[in-house]
Amino acid sequence: MRLTRRLWRDIPVWGLVMPSLFLFIVFSWQPLVSGLYLSFFKTKGYSAERFVGWQNYIEVLQNSEFRQTLLNTFLYVGWSLVIGFLLPIFIAIVINEMSHLKSWFKFAVYFPVIVPGIAAAMMWMFIFDPGEGGLLNLLLNRIGLGPLSWLQNPHMSIPLIVITMTWKSFGGSVILYLASLQGVNRELYEAASLDGAGIRQRLWNITIPQISSIIGIMFILQIISVFQVMYEPLTMTEGGPSNSSMSLMLQSYFYAFRYFDAGKSMTVGSMTFVVLLALTFVYYKINRRAE
Repeated sequence: MRLTRRLWRDIPVWGLVMPSLFLFIVFSWQPLVSGLYLSFFKTKGYSAERFVGWQNYIEVLQNSEFRQTLLNTFLYVGWSLVIGFLLPIFIAIVINEMSHLKSWFKFAVYFPVIVPGIAAAMMWMFIFDPGEGGLLNLLLNRIGLGPLSWLQNPHMSIPLIVITMTWKSFGGSVILYLASLQGVNRELYEAASLDGAGIRQRLWNITIPQISSIIGIMFILQIISVFQVMYEPLTMTEGGPSNSSMSLMLQSYFYAFRYFDAGKSMTVGSMTFVVLLALTFVYYKINRRAE
């Protein structure tokens, strides 16, 4: 009788949970399991045709294009940390110290986040256009310098795409850092000022240690996010020139929708998943320690 009452009491709770649980299983776990399954098969289109075991993994790993793609993906991560990791922290600290127009600057830095990703990539394509009509080349012509190739330069393509990604997404990180900075006890700054601490000392000894937990979490999340980069190189370079900006997720996309080889597409996706699983485990450990 008591169990029956408890079940009836929990029905509204299950009613709230079940739609989200159903969507999570259908759109997250089911594709993941299906992808792992297909990665062990020779496929015809998107249907499993013949079990081949680890053969897809061996062929992908032996492909020189995959090795270049794996290196590119780590370059995306490295450049994103160089260009875009410290920037949100710096801007959040600056905005937090402002006395006027703080709300306007919060909106200004967050606005790019609400711009659709493809639209943002196309806008930056116009800025980096290699012709004389490109925005950057127009500015260079003003000072007497010739037009540059920008995205068509294999040494510049990844850093320029990372700049696009940073502009698009850093506003969300700024808001999170701002929320963390609001929780720092102002009395610590007042005590440090009385002891003669300068701005740099207060920043290094109070601000950074107080928000170190969120910095660690954002560090892992940024690596996980950038490791899955796809639509920016797809829109801006299609992985070129000469595969210099190809990423793992973009290569998986090409295997599936350009070469119609679902087995190899799922193989690349599965290997990416293993790397992300390891990074998520690290994130979980850091997050648990922070809590």
